[in-house]
Formats: sequence, C-alpha cells, structure tokens
Amino acid sequence: MDDDASTRYPDFWIQLPNGGPKARGRQTEERGTNGSWKFIVGSGQPVRPDVVASFARVASAHRLREQLIAEGRIRQSSTWPGWLETTDEITFNSSSEAAAVLTGRSSNGWKDWKAEDGRPLSDFLPAVWWGPNRTWLVRGSNVNGVDLVQRLWLPDGRVTLAASRLRQGVEQGISKDQLRAVVEDGYETTATYNQRQQLIEELYYFLSRMKPGDTVCTISGGLLYVGEITGEATQTLSEDRRSNLRRPVEWQLFGFAYDELPEELQQKLSVQHDVVDLTSVQDLVDGLGVTDDELFDWAAEATKRDPSIEIPALTARRELELPEPTDDLATELLVHDADWLREVRDLLWDERQLVLYGPPGTGKTYLALKLAEFLGGGPEQVKLVQFHPAYAYEDFFEGFRPQEDPETRDVAFRLTAGPLRELADLASREGNRHIPHFLVIDEINRANLAKVFGELYFLLEYRNKSVRLTYSGDDFALPPNLFVIGTMNTADRSIALVDAAMRRRFAFVELSPRTEPTSGLLRRWLANQGKDAEPADLLEALNSRIDDPGFRIGPSYLMKKGVYRGGGLERTWRTKILPLLEEHHYGEGIDIEKRYGLTALRASLESPS
Repeated sequence: MDDDASTRYPDFWIQLPNGGPKARGRQTEERGTNGSWKFIVGSGQPVRPDVVASFARVASAHRLREQLIAEGRIRQSSTWPGWLETTDEITFNSSSEAAAVLTGRSSNGWKDWKAEDGRPLSDFLPAVWWGPNRTWLVRGSNVNGVDLVQRLWLPDGRVTLAASRLRQGVEQGISKDQLRAVVEDGYETTATYNQRQQLIEELYYFLSRMKPGDTVCTISGGLLYVGEITGEATQTLSEDRRSNLRRPVEWQLFGFAYDELPEELQQKLSVQHDVVDLTSVQDLVDGLGVTDDELFDWAAEATKRDPSIEIPALTARRELELPEPTDDLATELLVHDADWLREVRDLLWDERQLVLYGPPGTGKTYLALKLAEFLGGGPEQVKLVQFHPAYAYEDFFEGFRPQEDPETRDVAFRLTAGPLRELADLASREGNRHIPHFLVIDEINRANLAKVFGELYFLLEYRNKSVRLTYSGDDFALPPNLFVIGTMNTADRSIALVDAAMRRRFAFVELSPRTEPTSGLLRRWLANQGKDAEPADLLEALNSRIDDPGFRIGPSYLMKKGVYRGGGLERTWRTKILPLLEEHHYGEGIDIEKRYGLTALRASLESPS
C-alpha cells in the first residue's frame, strides 16, 4: 500500500456472522485488473468456517475462497476455536470481495468494513461518492447489434456506456449543466433534442450518481444479472466506440430468469432507457437468490446491534394477499353464501380488475365498498370515484389544472395528480407493497373509457410493464397491490359503449334480482330487521312483470328506514320505482300504475291464479 493510502485510510474492521470475532483489513489505492481498488487482509485474521447457500452465486468470491483454503492460506484457527484464519497477507480485488470471502456470503464492502469509530469505508471516499447506496439498470445486450454483456461485461468485470461523440477529458462528478454543454457540442447535428436530453440524464447517472458499493443490473438472454460497482468511471477510446465509458463491476455470474422475477421489479426493468434508477425496488434486487433462512439470520444479527433495524429485503418478502371472506362477513353483508364472496375475491386476485353490473338498486356500490374495505384491511386503503360523461384523463390520473399560489395569490397551471395517481403512489410506498389498495369506480360505463384511461388501458392488462405518461413524462406502472372494482348500471343504455378492450381487462360479476345474492337480499334484510315480508313479495311480483332483466328493480330501494314509516312504502313506490318504469316504457302507451302499482301487485298476490 502506498504512503498516501496509509495516511488517508485507517484500519477497517468487519464483524463475522453468528456472533463471531472481528477481522481487520486496509484499503489501498492500487488498481485491480478491471479498475477496482484493491483491499488487503493481513495474516491471522478470522474467517467464517462455513458459507450460506446463496454464496455460490457470488462466483468469483466463492472460487477464490475455495482456492485460498486449498492452498492453505486460510485454515483452521488456533486463536478462535471453530473458526478459520488467514495464514498470510491476502490482496483482494476489492473490499467487497474481501468481505465476502471472510463472511461466507454476499457483502457490500463499502458498508460492512468499518473504522474503529463505526464509520463505514464509504465515508472515507471522495465527496462525490457520499450518500446511500443505490441500484441501477444499465442495458448492454444490444449495443449497435452487439451483446456486450456476454462479450465484455461478465468476462472482464465491467459495465460500459456508449458515448461515441463525447469529447475526451470528461471526468467523474461532472455537473448536469456541464454535461449539457458537452452533449450539445458533440451531438448537436446527430441527435434530436429529446435524444440529447435523455443522453444527458444517462451520462449524469453513469458519471456522477453511480458510486462504489452501488448495485448494477443488466439483462441478457432472458436473464437478469446483478453486480456491484467497485470503482470510479473512466473514459477510454474503444475501437468501435461502443464502450468508451467504463466502470469496474463484480458480477454474480448466475443470472435470474426474467419471467420469474417479482412483478414490481419487472415493471421497473421494462422502462426503455439505457440507464435506469432502480433504487425504489432495491430491496427486491437485494433478495434475489437469497433464502428466507439467510434473510432471517441477517435480520437477527442486525437487530442484536440495533433493535430498530429492519432488513428491507426481508420486508419485501411479505406476501401480498387478499384475506378469505368469512361467514361473519357474509352475514354482515346479507350475502346468501360466503362461497360467493370467496369467488369474487378469487376473481379479483386473478384479474386485478372486476366490474359488478346489474339493474339499479342491487347494492353494487355498497357491496364494492364493503368488500374493498374488508380485503384491504380498512377504509384508508379504499378510494371512491364516480365517472360521468364529462370525466377525463386529466381528472382521473393527472393533468394541468389552475392553482393559486398561497403567497403571491397568482394563479398558474400546475401538474396535479388525480385519484388513480394518488392511490398508486400510496400503494407503491415502501412498507405498503404487501397491503391491498382498492379503487372503486362507480358508474364506470358512464364515461368515455378510452379517453379517461388513455395509455393506462395497456397497464390494466399488462401489469408487469410500464408506460411513459402523457403529461409528466414519468415512467409509470400500476402497483401489483392496486385493485380496481367498477360498478355498472345495466338500465343505462351507455353499457353499449363498453368495448371489447375493457371487457377483456375486467372480470364481470352480475348482481341481478333473478339470482343470489340479490334475489333473496330484501327478504334476509327484512327478517334481520324483524319486519313483515310483504315488501319482498311485492318486489318479486313486480320483477316478474318486467321482461327485460336489465331493467328489473333491485332491493336497495326498499332497504331504508323511511320506507317503513307511515305511508313510506307507497311514497317510495310512487316516487322512486314507478318513474324508473315510466322511463323504461316511454312511448309504449302502457298504463304504468295499472301494471306496476301497489294495488295491482297486492291483488295479484291475493289471487295468484
């Protein structure tokens, strides 16, 4: 180690797992073969005697550990019975490789090696590398037709970015303003304005936001590869100019099948940029290939040092689930059978979107809200919106709306989130991902659905994808824990506007006076309230005279306290039910009172023949 490194860095220590001893090492400024900074562990330092099951995926560290043991440079310790120890000074390619060999598991050396005062190694790096570790996606499987992942990145331990027209001398830590001038100078005539803006963002990420200890991912041949950045960015003159910006990376040589990745991770990986910040799903990446037992062990070790610590990768393993509807819920909702509720729950789980449809008064909105509150764990996870013919994408998701500045009182158009965007942002927060959230859309067929949903129509069917939003330009995906329940009135002729695209994206469940749970709902409610069954008999007699099932009358009109005060039934029949039937038979010349009035219905009940 040179003199500068010895004065710049103190000794660093790492705690071995399972209550083991601490090992000591030191940082150097000597470069490894791929540009990483080497790290040295001296003789007589303790080493874990076994390894975790997932350690084999850290291929280079796993092979090196086996080699060091075979060569006798790591052997049984006389100082720490039951542990191994180093027998001479060992120079590792990076601090993370050293930490992995000693601890027998994947390790981020920039965090796990600590000075005597507890500060991590990353605190002693240049200022540009300060801050929490992040996770990145860098695409390299098709760079001008070449798969650099297989040809260069994995074999040589690198990640690269093509910037063929970037002038020489661009350094790590460059500001975005400085980059803007450099990109405008080099790409003014060869790239569009939008292409230049995107290139500025990607170069800024690669040169100034990435740092040693960050996780980097890439996709090749249907597999996701994960690695750790182990050094700074350098600029080189590559022959074909496909890889002139480079960073050293320690790759895990075992990829993860893309189709088996968590859905939320697939959503982020579908963003079509060359460099993508994946920090929002960092915990999902950290947990790839690691068993539950290993995560529990890590959590146990961490909580011994700090009881408040939570392992994000373990939290991310908490499964999203919809609780099974109970008999008590069926009784509360006056549903004839809990199995019917369980079937609705299963449809929601499989499809994520469901529509309850039927004539007016069948309790569609009430049932949707109550079921959503039960499945989501409370009303806090439920948002209700009502569609109407003037409802638009800007109302539903996001758009520019006039807002007054509270200080200047000036009014300006600002991008404002609608109910779906607000609920999606809430559902996707860390700690909320295993909690179901529900958007209930009342009268879903009354709006122009293609206009309201816009590009979100695609996401309803392809939940593992993301799209670029119209107004904000953000890359957006519907969180896996966001469910949609719509209600649709079949007496409203606008049901004809529901196209095949929507029918394909939603499961449809009918609530009809002909069938349960609606057909017997009023009779169960009356029995529960201790009231006479006559209103149920009258409603059945009424519906038997209506030929069109979509216009039959639901029981909700007769499930209100006012109906059972003096004259309430007659008043409700005259002002609520008969007007619906007058509209249905408009222009047909039918005497509504004579056919559907209470007098006629009571007479038919007294003389069933």
